Amino acid sequence: MKEKILVIDDEPEILENCRRILEFSGYRCQTCPSSLSAMDIFASDRPDLVLTDLRMPGKDGLDVLREIRSLDSKVPIILFTAFATWETAVSAIKDGASDYIAKPISKEQLLTAVEKCFRERRLEEENLRLKQELGLAFGFDKLVGASLPLKKVLETVRKIAPVEANVLIQGESGTGKELVARAIHRNSKRAQSGGRFVPVDCASLPENLLESELFGHEKGAFTDAQNSRPGLFEFADGGTIFLDEIGEMPVSLQAKLLRVLQEKQFRRLGSNRLINSDFRLIAATNRDLKKAVTEKRFREDLYYRLDVISIELPPLRERTGDVELLTLHFLQSFSRSNHLPIRGISRSALEKLKSYPWPGNVRELENVMERAVSLANTDQIQVEDLPENFRSGSGPEIGDSAYNGSFKEVRTKVLESFYKSYFQMLLAKHRGNISRALEEARIDRKTVHRLL
Repeated sequence: MKEKILVIDDEPEILENCRRILEFSGYRCQTCPSSLSAMDIFASDRPDLVLTDLRMPGKDGLDVLREIRSLDSKVPIILFTAFATWETAVSAIKDGASDYIAKPISKEQLLTAVEKCFRERRLEEENLRLKQELGLAFGFDKLVGASLPLKKVLETVRKIAPVEANVLIQGESGTGKELVARAIHRNSKRAQSGGRFVPVDCASLPENLLESELFGHEKGAFTDAQNSRPGLFEFADGGTIFLDEIGEMPVSLQAKLLRVLQEKQFRRLGSNRLINSDFRLIAATNRDLKKAVTEKRFREDLYYRLDVISIELPPLRERTGDVELLTLHFLQSFSRSNHLPIRGISRSALEKLKSYPWPGNVRELENVMERAVSLANTDQIQVEDLPENFRSGSGPEIGDSAYNGSFKEVRTKVLESFYKSYFQMLLAKHRGNISRALEEARIDRKTVHRLL
């Protein structure tokens, strides 16, 4: 038998109709003709979902909603009424309703709303069960997913968090490398004793500034050094330093980094005094460091010093089932932070997201959902709320009207669609960095600017 559902309405024909539809679909259904006795039934039977009319004698549906929420904050509640307005929908969602159906209620409408509530609840419970199963206390609130590749990563993190070994996290841009690094630190003895997590983006700073940031400098060490300043290795003493995009670090700095890792000592720029620092190193890259070693762009001895424990983060396209979990997670997060009554996503919009290859990974999905929540005109995200490339697809399909016309005209339209989709995905993957996009595309800058 499926889940137990309580239906509350003062109209006997509505109760009978709902009971017949739900029981035929395999659900256990209990009906209640009075809102005044509804709480007694709820308290004794504890249904898995509640359907309640909005306008009833005695207590209305919002009163029932608030009383149920005082007993159980998680049970899904669906309101239905013949007097549907946007204002009452907003009020109901703010008070904790999971969905809102206008009368007359069709079989398809009822079952779709019920199945959606149970599907979202099962996803939330699976994600919670996974976190509890792994026994991870901190830092995993944003590592959402239940796929096997992510489970393996989280299990590795659980094992290595208490030890002191260097960690190298590899994966495409947007897969969550810094989130994993923070989770390792937060579940370590260093975090428990008050040690800091110190992130450094090696790709965002030129060589001279990066050296000063890492090692610090004395007053007068260079033209703009008006005062002495400690470096981030000093700041990370007793904690963890995270070197993001370490594959972008200049070779000249790699030698100094290797010595720091070996000796846990360094000098500020312009100083002869050795400074000791007790830190744990976590590095991350979206580059193939083995290939960089072969091409003499990365020191082999440094690579092996970093790669004591390696974690390979899977791209989102390989995390089966996680797109739906992440979509609901971001939807709830952005709806709550922006105080918007967005309570769901249509099946067609969700299918668009699930079939997309996500070259920009989780970061790209997060951006898409933030945009969709901000632009939604109803309380459910629709296909039209998604970016244009999701609405149109990657290109026209066979039989589409885009194929009407001469060979030259159709070729122009198809190529334009291809160029647009290809460069959108490529730039999203490399976070707008045209130089890296050019390197992967293997075309010159003039060609890219012409196509853009």
